[in-house]
Amino acid sequence: MRLLLTNDDGIYAPGICALYDALIEEHEVIVVAPEAERSAVGHAITLSDPLRVKKIKAGRQFLGFAINGTPADCVKIAIHELIGRDIDMVISGINRGANVGINVLYSGTVSAATEGAILGYKALAFSLNSYKDPDFCFASNFASQFINSLKDMDINGICLNINIPDLPPHKIRGIKITRQNISPFIEKFEKRVDPHGNVYYWQTGEIIREDEPEDVDTRALREGYISITPIHHDLTYYPAFAKMKYWNINIDDFSLA
Repeated sequence: MRLLLTNDDGIYAPGICALYDALIEEHEVIVVAPEAERSAVGHAITLSDPLRVKKIKAGRQFLGFAINGTPADCVKIAIHELIGRDIDMVISGINRGANVGINVLYSGTVSAATEGAILGYKALAFSLNSYKDPDFCFASNFASQFINSLKDMDINGICLNINIPDLPPHKIRGIKITRQNISPFIEKFEKRVDPHGNVYYWQTGEIIREDEPEDVDTRALREGYISITPIHHDLTYYPAFAKMKYWNINIDDFSLA
């Protein structure tokens, strides 16, 4: 297969390198990724600045393109300008850290894959639930085999958000098809003072875990399962739409002068 590989941790990140190495023996892999880390940028795109493209080599061999934009920019410019539409999948990752629950909305990793889905391709986002000294060996091997299993499946236009526990392979309990946890996020800001007396903050937080349903991504990952969540870019909340379309709203009822 011909695969577009991207991420949000940057083109030199260990996660994308591990995934590239796992895929290149069986597939044609073209890397188009941010030139530096662009984590938590969501689905932002660049409109007020030019996008600059650099060819990147690994030794003497061409590796791919580094873009000074966002993950979504990378997918757009790859397909429309750099490599063309003749690809089979858009693969994003492997991200350092999980992308589950409300965090999915902020994730550049997931947004890159979602952009692939918007453009009509099979799209996958891979994340490893680890920030400190992540070992991408099992995650990249699983990703490679999972990608092969999807070759003949009709999932174009859908993003599969895949989160892998940071556990030894023998401790991973299995695979669960999950839904996104929409439990509230507890916001926290750690206040600090720099050596010059200036106040600054580190933003942190966590998802409320009380009464987590069995089929949500956060619980599956926490319990040692690989979580696979199909997500879509249609953000319409249909229960509200079904009610609101019968509202009797008339423009003449508003004073707009």
